[in-house]
Amino acid sequence: MPFGLGEQTLARIRAVLAAHPAVEQAVLYGSRAKGTHKPGSDIDLTLCGEALTPRELSRIAEALDALDLPYVIDLSAFGQLHHAALREHIERVGVVIYARTPDGGS
Repeated sequence: MPFGLGEQTLARIRAVLAAHPAVEQAVLYGSRAKGTHKPGSDIDLTLCGEALTPRELSRIAEALDALDLPYVIDLSAFGQLHHAALREHIERVGVVIYARTPDGGS
């Protein structure tokens, strides 16, 4: 169970991301990426994509929420993060859990 998340959970998250062409990559960070998570830890997820707008991020957040997972997903757009320490943390410990392929899938 990578990152304390079942494969089915990861597959459901990836399916939502794949349905949004603006998402080029999704990076898991925080306690789940570091392996220090506890039961009930949130899922810290930042999305990368040049065409990712705040409106699209909101739609993705709604779609992820509709999955009714037993976790809170803390979603952000990497390109819109202005906190230097957070960006550095993501670059240092982040793990790519989704990447769009040239044919448009994951």
